[in-house]
Amino acid sequence: MTQSKQSSLPAGFRLDDYTIVRELSSGGFSQVYLALDHHDRKFAIKEYLPQDMTHRQPDGEVTIIDELDREAFRVGLKCFFEEARVLAGIQHPNIVRVVNFFRANNTVYMVMEYTEGRPLSKELTLADGKLPEARLRKLFAELIGGLREVHQQQLLHLDIKPANIYLRRNGSPVLLDFGAARQALRRPGQPLTTMFTPGYAAPEQYDAKAALGPWTDIYGLGASLYAMLGAGRLPAADERLRSDTLRPASLLFANHYSAPLLALVDACLQLDPQRRPHSLEQMQQCLLDNDYVTPQPPRSLWHKAGAWLMGKTR
Repeated sequence: MTQSKQSSLPAGFRLDDYTIVRELSSGGFSQVYLALDHHDRKFAIKEYLPQDMTHRQPDGEVTIIDELDREAFRVGLKCFFEEARVLAGIQHPNIVRVVNFFRANNTVYMVMEYTEGRPLSKELTLADGKLPEARLRKLFAELIGGLREVHQQQLLHLDIKPANIYLRRNGSPVLLDFGAARQALRRPGQPLTTMFTPGYAAPEQYDAKAALGPWTDIYGLGASLYAMLGAGRLPAADERLRSDTLRPASLLFANHYSAPLLALVDACLQLDPQRRPHSLEQMQQCLLDNDYVTPQPPRSLWHKAGAWLMGKTR
C-alpha cells in the first residue's frame, strides 16, 4: 500500500458526521478543511497532522514515519485534544467556537464554527496601512475579553498575530488557531522557530526551559498591535535578545496615536516578562480608557507557569 506524506483529505471524504468540501489551509502542524454536516451547515475542521512526523494512508489514516517520533506525536495529540476540550467549554463571541471534537484516522479533529470574513492583516492593507486608533482599541479590547476567559481555563494561545485574528463581516474580531499543542510537540534538536511565528513570539518561547504564561500572550498582543500601527512585523525576539534594534512605538508613531496607547504597546514588548503589563485586565482597561500607568507587578505572578496547560507538558 502506497503512502502519501503530506496529502489532504479529498473532497467528499466522510469524517464522522461531516463531509469534506475542500482544504482551507495547511501548515506544518495541522490541516483545516471546510466541511458540511447532514443539514448542509458549514464548519471548519482542524486536523492534528504534524507533517514532518506523519504519512497519510489512502484510506485517510495517519501513521508515524519514525518510531522515534511516536512519543512526541502522542504528547502533541494529547495537548491538541485538551485544547479542543477546553475551547468547547468556552462560549465567547471573540474566541473561535469549538462545537465538537473526536478521534478518527489515528488522530484528532476539532470542529469549529465557520466564520465568513477576513484576517486582521488584510484590514491594514484595505486601510492603506493605518487603522484609526478608536478602531484598534475597540478590536483589541474585545479580543482581550475573550482571551481572559481562555486564560481562566488555564489555556494559553501562544501564536497571537494579525493572521490569527479574524474579522467577521459585522466587524467583530475572533481569535483563531491556538498554538499550545504545537508548542508541546517540539522534538529534541528541532528548531523552536517551527513552533511559532518569529516577530510575534515572546523571547521565552525560544527557551524550552522557560516558563510560559499569560505574559507570553501579552507579548503577542503587543506585537500584533505594533504591526497594526503600520510598523510591520517586529524583529524576532531571539535577535532582540542579542541586539535590540526595535524602535519604540512611542517614537515611531507619536504624531499619529495617543501616548497612552503607544506606552501600552511598548510595555507589552518588553523582553523581560516582569516589565510587561501585569494582567490582561490592565491591558483591556487601558484600551477602553486610553490611560496607561506602568504598574509594579507582583513577583509571584511570574512563577505560576506550572499550573498552566503548557507547564504540565514541558
